[in-house]
Amino acid sequence: MSQSPHLQRALVLQSQGRHDLAEKELRQHLAEIPTDGFAHALLALNVAELDRLAEAEESAREAIGLAPDHAFSHYAMARVLSARNREDAAALAIMEAIRLEPTDADYHGMLAVIEFHRRRWQPSLDAAETGLRFDPEHVNCNNLRAMALVKLGRKAEAGATIDSTLSRDPDNAVSHANKGWTLLEQGRRKDAMTHFRESLRLDPTSDWARAGLVEAIKAGNPIYALLLKYFLWMAKLSARAQWGILLGGYFGNRMLGDLSRKNPQWSPWIDPIRIAYVAFALLTWLSQPLFNLMLFLHPQGRHALSGDQRGQASWVGLLLGLALASVGAWFFCGKKFEFILTALVLGLLAIPVMAIFVCARGWPRMTMTAIAVVLAGAGLYPAFVMLFADTSQSTALGTSAIGALNFFFIGIFATQFLANWLAAQRPRR
Repeated sequence: MSQSPHLQRALVLQSQGRHDLAEKELRQHLAEIPTDGFAHALLALNVAELDRLAEAEESAREAIGLAPDHAFSHYAMARVLSARNREDAAALAIMEAIRLEPTDADYHGMLAVIEFHRRRWQPSLDAAETGLRFDPEHVNCNNLRAMALVKLGRKAEAGATIDSTLSRDPDNAVSHANKGWTLLEQGRRKDAMTHFRESLRLDPTSDWARAGLVEAIKAGNPIYALLLKYFLWMAKLSARAQWGILLGGYFGNRMLGDLSRKNPQWSPWIDPIRIAYVAFALLTWLSQPLFNLMLFLHPQGRHALSGDQRGQASWVGLLLGLALASVGAWFFCGKKFEFILTALVLGLLAIPVMAIFVCARGWPRMTMTAIAVVLAGAGLYPAFVMLFADTSQSTALGTSAIGALNFFFIGIFATQFLANWLAAQRPRR
């Protein structure tokens, strides 16, 4: 590896997080020594930090072409591919780096990150612990070990790992955020808030710490505190297990409904269970935007909310507000069914609109947006027809309105499952 002044300055600038200046130094170095594979790999990492991922991948491929036997070239490629949400390809790249240099804790830490993104908690833990055998004080491996332990339900071990990491490096923003999430899992929200605030002080751009602070503030409400326990528990499960619970709840509710209809004498005991299930399902969908809307009045919460959270809360709040206004119109304007229908449509539209902001930017969010727009048209059309058209003079108009309304209700039902699938997608960047 050449040690030109440009390369030396680039390494210093990269360590300081000044990736734009590091890129300039690396390009000057490569203008003098264009065959330096290490410099191309370093350039890939810096360009990736500037969110120019396609260009970063090109640099990583150039590094591998020039230095295929250097583990760092494959490590750079793994970092870039993981940033592009191509975890399977990233895993292959980092495994090659580990094959070439099996004792480097950085490489095992990267494997732990990739496995964590793939929701494979035990392999992530194994990779982190392998890295710690070579470097017991490796911060990234310790943090990934703690994160995997939390997902595996081993909270005491996770807490001990993070405490040890923080004692060695008390100014590490990731470790403080990690500690905050661990404390939140344990129900110690006030202590968690202290660590989230410290993480944001050290790194104001940390979305992970900001999200934790928002959840900790909302957990001050006892209803949301219970929902948060459910959300955190579900987050630990595999995608297959999550789908099993969602489908099991739906079909279980259907079975109880059939049982109630066939055995009316059991209805007084079955119907409250079904009502509680529907209420809980709606809460799991709408609690995030509703409680985020409440945070607009919180002195810290309104600053901690992300742009997506603000948008989600505003749109859902608007729809529910309009639904309440329609109920008011029903009460004061002769109790016409049209107003109740409009209120129902607007209230149900909050579900697909909320889901838009849960989906990742790119094709998942665009798809969810299109679905919400189509459902809005299908739901509001019959309400418009009933309010402003004379269906008694046009059978076709009334028939089309009923068809649109049926499509709307079927679409709202299907959207609940489709939105869960879209929210789990990580589009390639």
